[in-house]
Amino acid sequence: MYNVMIVEDSKPILRNIRTLLGSLELPVQVVATAANGEEALELIRQQPVDVVLTDIRMPKMDGLALIEQAKRLRPRLLFILISGYNDFEYTRKAINLQVFDYLLKPVERKQLAEVMDRALERLQSRIPSEAELFKEIVEPGFYEELQLGDQFRHYGKMLILIRRQPFVGGRERWSAEGIQQRLDVLFAPHLCWVFPTQMPGQFLALVQKTAVESYSSVYECLESIRRTLEKAGLSATVGGQQQAGDPDRLPELYHRVSGILDERQRIHQGVVIDTEISPAPALGGSDNLDLDRATAAAFTELILGRRKEQFLLKLNEQLIKWTGENIRLAELERFVALLVDAFSQAGGDLGTGHRLELEASSRRLLEVDDFERFCQGLEEWAKQAFERVQAQNRKSGEELFRQIEEYVRVNLYSYLSIADVALKFHVSPSYISRVMKKYAQSTFVQYYTGLKIKEACRLIACKPEMRIKEVSDALSFSDQHYFSKVFKEYTGYSPSDYKERFPPNNSDSSS
Repeated sequence: MYNVMIVEDSKPILRNIRTLLGSLELPVQVVATAANGEEALELIRQQPVDVVLTDIRMPKMDGLALIEQAKRLRPRLLFILISGYNDFEYTRKAINLQVFDYLLKPVERKQLAEVMDRALERLQSRIPSEAELFKEIVEPGFYEELQLGDQFRHYGKMLILIRRQPFVGGRERWSAEGIQQRLDVLFAPHLCWVFPTQMPGQFLALVQKTAVESYSSVYECLESIRRTLEKAGLSATVGGQQQAGDPDRLPELYHRVSGILDERQRIHQGVVIDTEISPAPALGGSDNLDLDRATAAAFTELILGRRKEQFLLKLNEQLIKWTGENIRLAELERFVALLVDAFSQAGGDLGTGHRLELEASSRRLLEVDDFERFCQGLEEWAKQAFERVQAQNRKSGEELFRQIEEYVRVNLYSYLSIADVALKFHVSPSYISRVMKKYAQSTFVQYYTGLKIKEACRLIACKPEMRIKEVSDALSFSDQHYFSKVFKEYTGYSPSDYKERFPPNNSDSSS
């Protein structure tokens, strides 16, 4: 059954059109009448209408103004214009407003039947496209069986997303049928429709707009849904808003609301969000319970520095803190992703397979049914990740030394600190020190300085025209005096004495 509105300031003409429509035996019903455009526009805002038959000339707001404004509210609304022979210019303008058709006064039964038949064909052709809106939203299996009845089209709706809380058991109790039954009872006699979405644990509900009118606010309505589900053992976060304007924008609105829930959902207690007035925070936005940047950087540094015991102690403290705080799930997910990234960097030589395994195992941790089990699992996961990285590092100590040796030789004319080298190879300075002691029998500074002095000897021997200050500057020593002091410690000669004692023809034997 399709809903029709008649807008006509002449009561006899209005009664005639209504009588003719009733005699056509078409699946239509006149749900509203109005005497002018202003009255009609208000009625369109309040109730679902499929077809509007409207006169052109009316007081307060004429038919063309009504069509122009109503199209902004309901772009898919079909308008049939009622005009006289003298209204041709109006009719031509109506074509630009995408009016479906027009009727000439006096309206005759045959003429009305032909226009309404074509209008119904247009409406019926939209049914598959309405179902198509759900293709990228609902579960594929559910979509294949999806059938939207006539009632679905006739009502303005409120879009609601119901998302299962993390770290809560009872997944087997979550189903579209079960939620549908509970919302049917909650909103009766108003209609609602529930769909399982492609996101596991998330359900889309479309509720008749008039169902919200018995609540003081959208928030109160959403909170009523949350409490109803909570009583049934279904702990949920609920968000939603009125679905205004073009119904074709359903996928856009769904993804917007879902994105807000992504950012707002908490790990312990479900929350309620009127998404029309509560936009999502920026990624990484501030929250007094979130992991701040300094703390996140500290965890990364401990992993890259291979400081296992300190890391595990800090991780345990953080998880104990979060056990008593209802932080956002998005922050917890970002923290786990940060650990994955840091362990992946620390075990760089293990290849892409190492990262993929870290990502898969961490996702499984976020799916457990108890936060305490998650904490225990994350600590064990981190221990194993550390052990794997450390084992890989023990095997590759000699290879790391070769890489460091090559790197510092390339950078003899720069200044490198042990911290610079540690950052380059994603290891701790202390680990660099152990590798240098084992494979070079010296500290990093001694080794690097020795290479610089050898290079200085070569320059003095090969390029006698260079002044001592030029050699010092080229090798990035802080000043000539310091260079001379270090040069003498390593060679036993001052740079000037070395230059005189070992002229160019003896350079090979001296260096």
